[in-house]
Amino acid sequence: MDKELQKYYEDRFSTMSTQGWKDLMTDIDSMLVSTNSLEGVDSVEKLHFRKGELSILMWLKSIKSISEQAYEELNNADFK
Repeated sequence: MDKELQKYYEDRFSTMSTQGWKDLMTDIDSMLVSTNSLEGVDSVEKLHFRKGELSILMWLKSIKSISEQAYEELNNADFK
């Protein structure tokens, strides 16, 4: 893995190990509970908006595991 990409992942993991990140994940969990519902959705436009909200929240919730998996795959590719 090139040094620039390695630094990118190390910086990302450093961010994800902070209390601020943990607090953000707690907030996202709360937002998912309140957003993962069709309550108040009375039009197709609102449905699409809600779908977008959920998509972003789920992406943020999974970014750590996705990053870890990508980093591991990149490291494993270097040893082949």
